[in-house]
Amino acid sequence: MASLVSVERASLALGTAQVLDAVSLGVNGGDRIGVVGRNGGGKTTLLRVLSGSRAPDDGRVARTGGLRIGVLSQEDTLDASATVRDSVLGDLAEHEWAADPRVRDVLVGLLGGLDAPVVGGMEATVGPLSGGERRRVALAALLVDRPDLLLLDEPTNHLDVEGVAWLAEHLAGSYARPDTGLVVITHDRWFLDAVATQTWEVEDGRVHQYEGGYAAFVLAKAERERMAGVIADRRDNLLRKELAWLRRGPPARTSKPKFRIDAANALIADEPPARDDVELMRFASTRLGKDVVDLLDARLSVGDRVLLERFTWRLGPGDRVGLVGVNGAGKSTLLRALVGEVPLAAGKRRVGITVRMAVLTQEVRELDAWADRRVIEAVEDVRSVVRLGRKELSASQLAQRLGFTGPRQQTRVGDLSGGERRRLQLTRLLMDEPNVLLLDEPTNDLDIETLTSLEDLLDGWAGTLVVVSHDRYLLERVCDRQLALLGDGVLRDLPGGVEEYLRLRHELVERGGGTREVPATGEAPAPAAPAAGPNPAAAREARKVMARVEKQLARLAQREDRLHAAMAEAATDHERVLGLNRELREVVDEREVLELEWLEAADVVG
Repeated sequence: MASLVSVERASLALGTAQVLDAVSLGVNGGDRIGVVGRNGGGKTTLLRVLSGSRAPDDGRVARTGGLRIGVLSQEDTLDASATVRDSVLGDLAEHEWAADPRVRDVLVGLLGGLDAPVVGGMEATVGPLSGGERRRVALAALLVDRPDLLLLDEPTNHLDVEGVAWLAEHLAGSYARPDTGLVVITHDRWFLDAVATQTWEVEDGRVHQYEGGYAAFVLAKAERERMAGVIADRRDNLLRKELAWLRRGPPARTSKPKFRIDAANALIADEPPARDDVELMRFASTRLGKDVVDLLDARLSVGDRVLLERFTWRLGPGDRVGLVGVNGAGKSTLLRALVGEVPLAAGKRRVGITVRMAVLTQEVRELDAWADRRVIEAVEDVRSVVRLGRKELSASQLAQRLGFTGPRQQTRVGDLSGGERRRLQLTRLLMDEPNVLLLDEPTNDLDIETLTSLEDLLDGWAGTLVVVSHDRYLLERVCDRQLALLGDGVLRDLPGGVEEYLRLRHELVERGGGTREVPATGEAPAPAAPAAGPNPAAAREARKVMARVEKQLARLAQREDRLHAAMAEAATDHERVLGLNRELREVVDEREVLELEWLEAADVVG
């Protein structure tokens, strides 16, 4: 593969912080690289070094001659006086872009249709658009232009589940060619798994490079740290717990790394399940009683627009529900109706007498009153000690579990970053010991390490949980059930999870002529007919293929072990080692073919 950008021993300091320390790496044609790391750790700075907008203090950066680089930054660089058409399509004549299926796909996927209804139409002026709408326009413009090297900084921000799924599919298809490259900073782990062929972790001035997406990254990082003897014996290690969940997770996680994860059994053999559902249900019932919140034969509306018509939702003790839907369908409004902040247009709301509710909203302005106080004071103001599951934690311990280390607890609240303010908001909620927790987009501005800590906390939390989120990974990780608002006035149960939601949305879009716009009135289209399941005969045949392949993979694993042992014994015999290495490569190639065959059969089974 041709090298697009190469970085040799680059160092860069911002103030007293060494953001990059003698970093050497490269982006080759065909690479799709996901960049992860803590907030403030240097991810955006690395992207600027790759693009050329920031020169390193030391070292060298080389780029292929004539390389076209496109960057989606966190800053808004659009011309406020331009129209959406000018910003996205530029000088392209209508017959040019209308005849290009790739451009049409971008307009439908990001802007809701060929006339861009999601952002107010193609002739809308960019200036009055919201931050999320401008972000969509900027991303659409980049994808229409299709540069050789695409650098994206948090592209999934402001996208719903459907938009994230579309973007992942589009990037995986458009940037698979050997003359193009993609580098994307993201905290969306599902998106990382779907798009990335490599993962870079920016940590303490270094960039650690791993093959594969998030699942492979977790395994490789855990193995690297185990080999170094850093945290091999710590039972509460979050990486090991994440591996355990990946091993036991829903079918959506059974991708290629499934076969690699078997190699980590020694790491997770004694790791308990992420949640003891029976124990959580019993404990939650003790605290909550039998009734939590019921919305009975209810109608939910905003002004003249009906969001939900004649629906019943009984939220029980220990329920862990994920709520998904298109932007504007009423997810946040439904959450506020559960709390009682938004009255029902019809029907009845019933609340259990022992319910103690807490809501994490998308706003962090409530912390403005604490701007001149220290973080630990803002937490201790709520409570000094909290009981989380069976454990009792001090305010300082809980703050530390959510990323506020000792020195950071002494920081002024007004000096915190957006992600840190979000963490503080959540810490204060948990300190109040609610038994019903409603979270509206809890992953906004949080890095992967903090997300993992949050999920670890929620795993041991015994109350009732409702999560509104576009983060598929979080929903699969902490929720046992998903509900959907499709924008058609109906609240649907999703036995098939997010995959079922995407299928229903696709059917709804197809019937609506391709628009992804939420209907402006309460007149709902007819419910989607259930999709036909896999052909029984084909499914049976596919299961036979899967069983056969699994046996062949097991035999190959034994053969691979024997070859490794033989190579160790013949370490001094150079010719013998070369011969064994050729055999080993043949085994690896055969395993790759079998794994693909297994995945194809698994797709048929569904």
